[in-house]
Amino acid sequence: MEIVRLKKKRIGSWCILGGLLAFFLGMLAVYGVGVYNDSEQYIAMHIHREPLYPLFLAFFRQLCGDWYLTAAAAAQSILTTLGIWVLTEYVAAHFKLCFPEELFLVLLQILPHLVTRYVSALHIFLENSVMSEALCIPLFQFFVYFLLRMLFERRRKDRALGLLMAFLLSMTRGQMMTTILMWMAVLLIQAVWEMITLRKQGRSFPVSKIRSLAAPVLATVFIFCLRSLTVHVYNYAVTGYFMGNTYGQVNTLTNVIYACDREDGMVFEEDSLEREFFDRFYEEADALGANYRYGGETFGERAQHLESSHDILKFQVLEADLSAYYFGLGKVDYYQQSSMSDEMAGRMLAKLLPACFGQWLYDYVLLCTYGFVRSIAVVHPLINWAALFLYAAAAALALWQAVRLRGSDAAWVMGAALLFIAANVCATSITIMCLSRYMIYGFSLFYMAGFLLFREWVQTVRRKKHKIKMEKRLQDGLS
Repeated sequence: MEIVRLKKKRIGSWCILGGLLAFFLGMLAVYGVGVYNDSEQYIAMHIHREPLYPLFLAFFRQLCGDWYLTAAAAAQSILTTLGIWVLTEYVAAHFKLCFPEELFLVLLQILPHLVTRYVSALHIFLENSVMSEALCIPLFQFFVYFLLRMLFERRRKDRALGLLMAFLLSMTRGQMMTTILMWMAVLLIQAVWEMITLRKQGRSFPVSKIRSLAAPVLATVFIFCLRSLTVHVYNYAVTGYFMGNTYGQVNTLTNVIYACDREDGMVFEEDSLEREFFDRFYEEADALGANYRYGGETFGERAQHLESSHDILKFQVLEADLSAYYFGLGKVDYYQQSSMSDEMAGRMLAKLLPACFGQWLYDYVLLCTYGFVRSIAVVHPLINWAALFLYAAAAALALWQAVRLRGSDAAWVMGAALLFIAANVCATSITIMCLSRYMIYGFSLFYMAGFLLFREWVQTVRRKKHKIKMEKRLQDGLS
């Protein structure tokens, strides 16, 4: 009987793999390769972009010639298929899910791809697109897989592979450096949880374990240093300049300029270059209506105005003015101009942010709020409140199960989901708005965790009822 069960399970697993392949490759066949505004920067190995995705495209360009974009899109689809399949199989095995429940997890992981294609403003199917998210998504699936193995198996091999996935994610999109911090946080939280558990049991925590708390921190510092070095070496090989990716500071300055009043420019000396730039930025932003004073009255109006103003302010004002000035100096190439613009933006940030911090913080909360909503839903006046209710319910149920069961695997999964979403939203909102394609990573993880948590709660209630019923029967028999 056991052999028959395992055989059926294996057949079901292969059917899931085949169905996923058919879905993603079918979408590629129907819609073709999506090339968008940002695509050319990845193809050209632009200084603004992280190394891994441009190298991924370059590999297929060398391998497949003129058909390299189609080959890369097919590889993205296959990697995404494998990521969903591997993660689903592990979760199903660990939580002992039946086949329909396993299919439900697969559907939850396909949903964000359908949302970005049919619901979001861009209407793109990411895995067919020449965008770094297309590689980030499968890498994130593998990262979550190893993260869960870290939580439940606690093996060094899984920790090492989890950190490797986090490093690769950070080399694909800068915002995903949060996964490195998340890797460290999970290990530290695990260690603290063990200390609390042992303390409650009246046992002491081994000194060697306390000292080992430093290991995740040191590993994280090393990975951040390695990432910086790798980006510098890559840019040197491509451009001839040993430098990091540029315009990060310009991105951050954009939302700060949006939050400024005219008098905030007083933080700069009267005849300084920084003051000259600020006055120009402010006047042009004001003429375009790209300032917080034009944002409207309601929370939603202000958030939408800020998001719609970001790219206008960045490209038409900050980038245009900085580029024009530094190119006007003569004998300055594009890479030097990018570096000098970023340096100027950094100097302006250091003085401007304290001056307009209150308004900037309010705007930051606006962006974060929409980011949290888009991580698990779409922005809509009614859906926004439902999304916030889901967060509160998920956190409360996870805490309840963790305390009640003195450790809940489903609660750990939900904790990881909430931790990642918070880190991703807060990090992204510092530099840019939280578009759906930036927030997509937490969508399926949150709902998978929610399903596992609800399932565990139902099982707990059933066991409790069964126990009460059996005790009543026993009492009736004795009487």
